[in-house]
Amino acid sequence: MGDDAGRTPQAELARKLNLLLDTVVAERGAALTYREVSEALAARGVNLSRARWFYMKDGTGRMVSDPKLLTALSQIFQVDPSYLLGSDGAEVPERIDAQLEFVKSLRAARVKTFAARTLGDVSPETLRAITEYLNQDIARHPAGESSAANGSEGSPDGPLVEL
Repeated sequence: MGDDAGRTPQAELARKLNLLLDTVVAERGAALTYREVSEALAARGVNLSRARWFYMKDGTGRMVSDPKLLTALSQIFQVDPSYLLGSDGAEVPERIDAQLEFVKSLRAARVKTFAARTLGDVSPETLRAITEYLNQDIARHPAGESSAANGSEGSPDGPLVEL
């Protein structure tokens, strides 16, 4: 999904966590809160402070490599533990990849609708040129590089996690 060569291990873990959090938004229509994560982890015998969760998601601070914590998070997000444990070659799970494509499409549709409403009586050629530009820009910036947890797009068909 992008070039990982210049990322610190902390930034890579943060990217993966934010992809998982974006998927929750897409699947259930609401962000997963720290409290939900904390309670789900506690049920698995793992404690997580708010500060540690913040710097894990932000990619700052020390690298979190605690296998028990990362395995429990993987269970909560229903992905193979190797994804968060940093195993070489761990791919973005197919479900997550599909949800990210869906989120990307929703964002593109929202931008196109907004542009069409805002621009009003613009010629079809101009609208096509704008649409092509937006599609090219979206292709250059894959979904998941920034968190969608701030938005509310997605499908409220049910929760990703069973807490």
